[in-house]
Amino acid sequence: MFIELTNISRTFGQTQALIDINLKLEVGRIGLLGPNSAGKSTLMKILLGLLPPSSGTGRVLDHDLATAGVELRRAIGYMSEADALVPGLQGAEYVALAGELYGMARKQALRRAHEVLTYLDLGDARYRKLEEYSTGMKQRLKLAQALVHDPPVLLLDEPTSGMDPAGREGMLDLLVTLGKEHKKAILLSTHLLGDIDKVCDAVIILHHGRILCQGPVQQLCQSRHDRYKLQIQGEPNALLDDLRLEGVQVLHDNGRGEYRVQVPTGWTSQAFFKLAQVHEVVVRGLQADNEDLEELFHRVISENQSQAPS
Repeated sequence: MFIELTNISRTFGQTQALIDINLKLEVGRIGLLGPNSAGKSTLMKILLGLLPPSSGTGRVLDHDLATAGVELRRAIGYMSEADALVPGLQGAEYVALAGELYGMARKQALRRAHEVLTYLDLGDARYRKLEEYSTGMKQRLKLAQALVHDPPVLLLDEPTSGMDPAGREGMLDLLVTLGKEHKKAILLSTHLLGDIDKVCDAVIILHHGRILCQGPVQQLCQSRHDRYKLQIQGEPNALLDDLRLEGVQVLHDNGRGEYRVQVPTGWTSQAFFKLAQVHEVVVRGLQADNEDLEELFHRVISENQSQAPS
């Protein structure tokens, strides 16, 4: 197992940061999703053995959280949300230093630092001072120090924080490659739904220190029998007018013959084809438009709030 937690709680004075966390996760690409102050960073620190739980027990990669400490951290690559950079160091020196702190010999750490920086397209900047790095470069540099000792597991805390759209896409592509091609287990903590949607197969939704749901995204998202993705070839206007008369709502039109529609109760998919034939257009594609991650997130948050005692 990747992570096994039983009734993990953590308090800071009168504040309960985590409440009865139970997790049993196999190795994979897992998103830890929640708004700010949900308890994500506290949970990450507990998983690293940096912060003891107030109660409960747990294991990560079969290491006991209560005793593993250094051994556990050597098996994990951690990318923090904060920069935690050392002014005056060059990029290669910083990544090599991280390798030494993970327990690597100095020569091995330096060689590996150059390899990882090249892989992350920072080869040309390896001898530049850290103060000269842009925000996007700093994020990739933090990923480099997490990868330098070639760990089987990556814990990533807001890895795209502060990045521009192009840099963010590049970072997410890297994480997908690390997970799929290099078989890294990934726990990605973020409040950005899009990051998890692109990188992760499973999700944990954390809110006010409690887990609201966990599991594969496709299994958690509800099936929708009232919503479809419709692709049309031909002049669509007459067909769309008829659909509206039948009570079908066009939720989205991308201008290229692709639509998201919501149908009334009792509607059958065959009705699309019958109306299309009447108007001499072709239905090129028709599939159920099930709940996505954003809708799942808002639904479970809303359900939790409605169930909370007043």
